[in-house]
Amino acid sequence: MSETTRAAHIFYLHGFASSAKSTKAGYFAERLAGLGVPLQCPDFNEPDFATLTMTRMLGQLSDAIDPLPPGPVALMGSSLGGTLAVLAAARLDRVDRLVLLAPAVMFARPGHHLLPQGRLDAWRRNGAASFFHYAYGEMRALNATFLEDSLRYNPMEAAFAQPAVVFQGRGDALVDFQMVEQFASVRPNVRLTLFDDDHSLAASLPAIWQGVRPFLGLGPAPGDGAC
Repeated sequence: MSETTRAAHIFYLHGFASSAKSTKAGYFAERLAGLGVPLQCPDFNEPDFATLTMTRMLGQLSDAIDPLPPGPVALMGSSLGGTLAVLAAARLDRVDRLVLLAPAVMFARPGHHLLPQGRLDAWRRNGAASFFHYAYGEMRALNATFLEDSLRYNPMEAAFAQPAVVFQGRGDALVDFQMVEQFASVRPNVRLTLFDDDHSLAASLPAIWQGVRPFLGLGPAPGDGAC
């Protein structure tokens, strides 16, 4: 597959405790709409956040892709959505390219700096833990089945041949840019771009769009400025 081949179907996969109406989803949806291209944004909070698992997300994504007309499928994944994109690419033949934004390649893995052992133990012991959900603007409970299910998957070891572009901030407090560098360095099909930015990549979105548009086969982004 050439990077210049136009993607027939483009999905945006939102991050943990986020939604299909996130800032980045809206940014890319607006620019793609200007080119007459729809962006499909599954809501992985459905039917409820409490019972979220990676297995459920993979199933929801597969169910959304299966009935589509023929054509290349591109996945744009942010944070945990980036992890989902990687795992999906290793399992779903119809996926032919990936755009990864601060992919949480170490989420829930042993040693992750945001999930100390004490918190993991309490999560398992209590059967649920509360997280601030940015889409709802409040704390929401998430069952411990999410943790146990996540440990079944290891995106750092996932084998996928599809071309991928990765955009990562050096100042990201949630995803260690060095782990993303490690993830990309052992995969010749992955191209990594680092920015002096945080997890949101908000300041870098115009530059990211400059790279994403041709990668999706939508032609070069006009000019050198913001789109």
